[in-house]
Amino acid sequence: MDYQKITYTIEDGVGVIALVCEENLNALDMQMGAELLDAISDAETNDAVKVLVIKGLPRAFSAGGDVAMLHGVLESGEPIKMDAMMEKNGIITDKLKAMDKLVITSVAGSVAGAGVSLALSGDFMICADNAKFILAFVNLALVPDMGLTYLLSKTIGPARTMDLAVTGRPVDVTEMYDWGLVTRMVPKHDLDEATMKFARKLAAGPSVAYKNIKKQVYAANYAQYKQWIDSIEVPTQCECADTHDFREGVYAFIEKRPTVFKGE
Repeated sequence: MDYQKITYTIEDGVGVIALVCEENLNALDMQMGAELLDAISDAETNDAVKVLVIKGLPRAFSAGGDVAMLHGVLESGEPIKMDAMMEKNGIITDKLKAMDKLVITSVAGSVAGAGVSLALSGDFMICADNAKFILAFVNLALVPDMGLTYLLSKTIGPARTMDLAVTGRPVDVTEMYDWGLVTRMVPKHDLDEATMKFARKLAAGPSVAYKNIKKQVYAANYAQYKQWIDSIEVPTQCECADTHDFREGVYAFIEKRPTVFKGE
């Protein structure tokens, strides 16, 4: 595949997928999802890759969903195929959790919406001290997707998950670290060095043991993950996307004005 929105390199046993789309701050649109899935699939089967790193831009790991794209679809009058958009992203997060190789997400700057889920999909998350997270879905009258409420409920519990999902409040990296979601927090200018040092250390380690540790953790925590996405997440998101409030949320975002939700 000819990558337009990511780069994918392999060196010293470490595969690095870098999200590099400055134009929309690494929004997880259909093309970004396809490129990510292709590179992740290669890393999964490539013997040269012992550890996978996923990183974003210095000022944004990922802005989440592409609201401008959603606005364009609404303007065209075409139906939004939310289930098709969600399918690929759900496969990505499950593949990262289930794959035999260890995954490190290297996170700086803004992390919004589905970008939070991608950041949490690694086995280790190393964050710059300028990282800030927000579950922005509710501002568009949507529910979190890409497995986010599942991943958060498994880690920080239902009460905190409800707080973040319902309020859509921003969370800085220190709070995420205190909750145990962040493996290591470093100054932003040290992020790449700290990430690669840790990745190279893992790449030189006992890969068969790592694979089986990860298999145990997946079976204990995420065995029903993909089934939950298909049976719960997709239909709930599709219902939300078929509302007046969703349309209002998208237009208010593009027009930079307050939303006026009607509950319908």
